[in-house]
Amino acid sequence: MVEFAVSLPLLLVLVVGIYDFGGAFNLKQELNNAVREGARYGASASTADLSQQASATPPTVVATAILVDSYLQTARMNDCGLNAVVTTGTAAFSSPLTWTYTASGCSYGTLTLTIQRGYSQVAGTVASTNIQVIYTQVSIKYPYQWQFNRVIQLLVSGSSYAGTTLISTSATVPNVF
Repeated sequence: MVEFAVSLPLLLVLVVGIYDFGGAFNLKQELNNAVREGARYGASASTADLSQQASATPPTVVATAILVDSYLQTARMNDCGLNAVVTTGTAAFSSPLTWTYTASGCSYGTLTLTIQRGYSQVAGTVASTNIQVIYTQVSIKYPYQWQFNRVIQLLVSGSSYAGTTLISTSATVPNVF
């Protein structure tokens, strides 16, 4: 009976830890899929509406953000209010051709979606000339709240672990146009 009383909290912590890390890993995979779809769509969209001005968010960038948000909602993830931010068109612009959406609707952190339509990278060298390829890069930083806090109090009463981690991922696809 004593052995069971000592080992039960440790086993419970182990099981919850496995469950928690499994949830974080699954979330990372869903985020990978969402940004991959967004980057694929953004790279295939026309660049005719892009400009170096911050006056308005281009429709192709808004459509890319809507696609990522709908993927999050379809996966039954909390989008932290990203849908409301995207539909109002409030994206912060920075150069080169980068728009950032910040949604702070989660009580445990802020979601950040960045769409960069002018991501430039050297693809190779031909006759000592660098060949530049323009890419679309979609990245996301998603707050993840660990469930471990509920179990840690079994081991040490009165303690708390309010752990939140930003899970980041990005996808890059060469532009078609």
